[in-house]
Amino acid sequence: MADRNAPSSGSARDASMDATDLWREEIITDRRVGTLRVMTPIRPDGSADPARHVAYVGEAQMMTNMGALPISFEIEADSLAKAVAGYGEAAHEAFERTMRELQEMRRQSASSLVLPGQGGGGGFGPGGVPPGLGGGGKIQMP
Repeated sequence: MADRNAPSSGSARDASMDATDLWREEIITDRRVGTLRVMTPIRPDGSADPARHVAYVGEAQMMTNMGALPISFEIEADSLAKAVAGYGEAAHEAFERTMRELQEMRRQSASSLVLPGQGGGGGFGPGGVPPGLGGGGKIQMP
């Protein structure tokens, strides 16, 4: 399957589909837990392409304090039955990976905070206060 995260090579005017990497998408759901996308490789004439393997992509949602976060994950399987059976384990791994990524983003965000008295930048004095206006993280009396 094509890398959907690959950088685009230009504007929408340059957009063109890759006739050598076409897929037919079918959605399967149990209407309770999740959704599977069955991605069947096809030729430019619409016929099945037996030279490539069918891909199974699971979809789920993780509830966060900001709302529902959609999660997609590929399921290694060679049949729909095996993809359905492997959905739970693949979803669990995707949730764990997402939690690690969220924790890393929080850690990076927390470490980038500039606290008063710790220096600033861009020509400002201590604590990011413009020169001559005090600062430095201490209460100053006139």
